Amino acid sequence: MTKAKTKSGKEKIMEQALKEQNYTTSFIVDQTPEEVFAAINNVRGWWEGEIEGNTDKLGDEFTYRYEDVHYSKQKLTEIIPNKKVVWLVLDARLNFVKNKSEWKGTEIIFDIAKKGDKTEVRFTHLGLVPKYECFHECSNAWSSIINDNLRNLITTGKLQTI
Repeated sequence: MTKAKTKSGKEKIMEQALKEQNYTTSFIVDQTPEEVFAAINNVRGWWEGEIEGNTDKLGDEFTYRYEDVHYSKQKLTEIIPNKKVVWLVLDARLNFVKNKSEWKGTEIIFDIAKKGDKTEVRFTHLGLVPKYECFHECSNAWSSIINDNLRNLITTGKLQTI
């Protein structure tokens, strides 16, 4: 008789994430994982707005503000050099939706993977799901920020002036 395997908390979260359709996007570039990792951690180079605090070491906390529309505080909770960066959203105020703290407790994940002689960047906002009022506007914004701004910083090495 075999025992049924009990799922860990992380496995349950990942299973739920798949069901809830978290926002995700990806792209492939010619640059190395090292170059991609450096660009991701240079948040001021690709995310338009006012950023305060450090954005590149485990445990760093930084705030992001865009006019009076968006405020959020992130903490770097996982860093695997040249492979992964994870931010936990500690606090959020989205002034264009009823539940202004929809982002609070969500995770922003950057996965970096070598694909032959190219590098794939996969961005996931774990917890940004269609049932949230901000999903449409936030996913459209992320699409532009990640697929345009971040991608351009990676491919050109130039800071994005937005």
